[in-house]
Amino acid sequence: MFKSLKTEIDSMMQRDPAAKSRIEVVLCYPGFQALLMYRLSNALWRNNWRLLGRWLSQVGRVLTGIEIHPGATIGKRLFIDHGMAVVVGESAILGDDVTLYQGVTLGGVAPSVDSDSQRNQKRHPTLEDGVIVGSGAQVLGPITVNKNARVGANAVVTKDVPECATVVGIPGKVVQANGKKKAEEGKFVAYGTPTGDIPDPIARALDGLLNEVQSLRARVNELESGTASPGGLASGMPAVSAEPGDGSGDGQAGNGGGEAATAKSNCP
Repeated sequence: MFKSLKTEIDSMMQRDPAAKSRIEVVLCYPGFQALLMYRLSNALWRNNWRLLGRWLSQVGRVLTGIEIHPGATIGKRLFIDHGMAVVVGESAILGDDVTLYQGVTLGGVAPSVDSDSQRNQKRHPTLEDGVIVGSGAQVLGPITVNKNARVGANAVVTKDVPECATVVGIPGKVVQANGKKKAEEGKFVAYGTPTGDIPDPIARALDGLLNEVQSLRARVNELESGTASPGGLASGMPAVSAEPGDGSGDGQAGNGGGEAATAKSNCP
């Protein structure tokens, strides 16, 4: 047990440069304290001491501000940084080396609708190994955030996230797909949000539309330029004079030397 605790503490120190010693993590890090309370309440829950396990989890919530349901499944080396207002639902599953920041919710999508039919059902998300969820993010429903994926701060995610992808926005959109270099796949990203150039999918779509409009405008200008050139319309039709009172533009009736018919305009 103590070896496991030492591993948990060391993993937190690796991901938080503010941690100066193991004793500081034990005494001052609510994420570590909440994890201890979860381990105890989860043991009670699995041994059918459900009420006592639930009560102990609420004690941990009062002491740390972190609410982890004792029925949740949590792997090794979970790091909850700062931790205030983190909520982990009953059927949530967290793999190894997962990182959660303050304000994260791993919740369901319809907890108050026909609750009886939802009992003992998978209602909460699954976070696989190495996932990072930024502060304020909401990961909702029985979805899967695959290995080494990143969920940016304040994102709302209701669909599966591919492996090694980065998701931001409301609703969550993939801004970096899993085609990243292998060397970067395991790189730790604080708050789940890369600090480099992050392509915005909406801006990318607007840029494509703007390029298309510019291309169409250039084509229209070419056609208009051809219509106004000497020699007539682009189709080869003879030019018609618009001079008022000028009969040169009047149509001629007949085929092959028929009698000319003079048309007068009814316009003033």
